[in-house]
Amino acid sequence: MDKILRIDMGAKGGPKASEAELGDYAGMGGRGLTSAIVSREVPPLCHPLSADNKLVIAPGLLSGTIAANSGRISIGCKSPLTGGIKESNAGGQAAQVLARLGYAAIVLEGEPGDDNLYKVVINKDGVKIEADNSLKMLGNYDLIDKIKEAYGEKVACISIGPAGEMKLTAASIACTDMEQRPTRHAGRGGVGAVMGAKGVKVIVLDDAGMKMRPPKDPEKFKEANKVWVEGLRKHPVTGEGLPAYGTNVLTNVVNEAGALPTRNFRFGRFEGASKVSGETEAEIETARGGMATHGCHAGCVIRCSGVYHDKDGHYMTKQPEYETIWAHGAHCEIDDLDAIAMMDRLEDDYGLDTIEMGVTIGLAMEAGLAEFGDAEAAINLVKEVGKGTPLGRVLGSGAAVTGQVYGLEKVPVVKKQALPAYDPRAVQGIGVTYATSTMGADHTAGYAVTANVLQVGGNVDPLKPEGQIELSRNLQVATAVIDSLGMCLFIAFATLDQPETFQALVDMVNAFYGLSLNDEDVVDLGKSILTSEREFNKKAGFTAADDRLPEFFKKDSLPPHNVTFEVKDEELDSVFNW
Repeated sequence: MDKILRIDMGAKGGPKASEAELGDYAGMGGRGLTSAIVSREVPPLCHPLSADNKLVIAPGLLSGTIAANSGRISIGCKSPLTGGIKESNAGGQAAQVLARLGYAAIVLEGEPGDDNLYKVVINKDGVKIEADNSLKMLGNYDLIDKIKEAYGEKVACISIGPAGEMKLTAASIACTDMEQRPTRHAGRGGVGAVMGAKGVKVIVLDDAGMKMRPPKDPEKFKEANKVWVEGLRKHPVTGEGLPAYGTNVLTNVVNEAGALPTRNFRFGRFEGASKVSGETEAEIETARGGMATHGCHAGCVIRCSGVYHDKDGHYMTKQPEYETIWAHGAHCEIDDLDAIAMMDRLEDDYGLDTIEMGVTIGLAMEAGLAEFGDAEAAINLVKEVGKGTPLGRVLGSGAAVTGQVYGLEKVPVVKKQALPAYDPRAVQGIGVTYATSTMGADHTAGYAVTANVLQVGGNVDPLKPEGQIELSRNLQVATAVIDSLGMCLFIAFATLDQPETFQALVDMVNAFYGLSLNDEDVVDLGKSILTSEREFNKKAGFTAADDRLPEFFKKDSLPPHNVTFEVKDEELDSVFNW
């Protein structure tokens, strides 16, 4: 990972690729690198779909190694959804393969001067860019089938579906999993629309002939990774709960906590929660010949994914994750797992963020386009997006636009990005993260559910404002580092509770790169990333007024606890006061 691949889609005579040394970007990876390139090279006031924006795709600092759970990839740009900086994160095989090919990042620049749609093929021999209009408007599944026919069963792909080609602001970017299915998505912020604006349909990555990245100190790296794996496996969340029931293990937990947003954030509990819970989902998957435990990328030891089959035992989609289950389930009052799985399949195929789309469908129900609980109508609304009808384009533009078009007052968004699956009134720490994250409402930016609900890394009362600022701040700093290493967010459970596991992670970085980082250095890295992101957003026009939740969270109490969001504005403004 000693070079950056830049692809100028607007070059004279057609798209051209060039390689450059890391230079000032040396020592950066994942989110740290995507945010650095965006903040330094993209004009903050540019239109997100213009030639001036850049799409940066970066594996983490430990991707392409034997380090367990190091296969996450960061995709960054100026977001067409929020208007601010964006890092969207995905699993799958792309990060490991891209890292083994020697690239710290791919940067898509400019825009094509024609109507052609391009594919990019990268292997040990170099980079090939060619127009392939036979791929236009293909869903991700049909697209990957064509790629497999042409390039074999071992390549990894980064692609967009029709939503990305239509430049819809809820459009995602798909990464293929270990079975070459386009199921792992960089979902948030409309990154797929930026890839569509660059005229790129798919990037094919082939690391045949390439080896694992070698550490500077192989023995120390191997020993640190051994301690690391042991730590992940012995923690009850990463070693038991997530492998058994996937991320959807949270449905019953969060519902019991009275924090599961139901019927467009009216209630904190959903009567149908048990029907769509992780426990029920795992039973169905096992009974139908699917898989309740599965890794989204090679080297994953948590294995919180799965495979969901239909009633006839045929593959339908990957295991719908907790956020997807909530957005299409409790939020829309749908308790039919098969219907939710179908929407997950469609959204992966069209290339859509399942959180943004689920929240949007709930708003469409609020507006009277369908009844709450009507699963068939919800599926049909998703299909409208895939068809690109006028209604579909509104819905595919996300929750904020849909709420505006239909004159809705209660629209759960921050910086125009839909809130995820935890009500900020009942989990006040996550409310702080939603409000202040540089990314818009994003649970992964500072997952305060740890101490608020799960009592991991401490215990902070979720219903009271005390302690929430410090909790969110510390987690936002830590998450920026995790995203830069290419690590899965779920490693946080073990590192928060087990000092020796956190130390093993630091030891791996030091052994791999020949460094001597300590705890303070790690914290400083996270702070520097957040600072650069904040500076970009400020130049893009963001102010303290953008670091706020919608007013109804402060005014409307949430059953069953009957609480409102009580963290004061002046406290929110102090999150980034180091």
